[in-house]
Amino acid sequence: MIRSSLDSKDLAKRGESLIRHSSNRYLTTVRIAFRAKQRRFDDFDGLLEEASVKPVQRAIVELSDEQDQPDLLPG
Repeated sequence: MIRSSLDSKDLAKRGESLIRHSSNRYLTTVRIAFRAKQRRFDDFDGLLEEASVKPVQRAIVELSDEQDQPDLLPG
């Protein structure tokens, strides 16, 4: 779950983990940017209740969680 105030060290570790486990750093960066853009528009639409967390931070946390816990993904 995303906390209202993210620890910068935890966020950096999550970002490093995403990059380290990826086969292509560029595509990982694009995935983060795309997810952040989606979250930004969700914030504008009022769909997200945690507006204090920036979209890029939210994207890194979500993608990191998906990487670390693939059993949480639907399907």
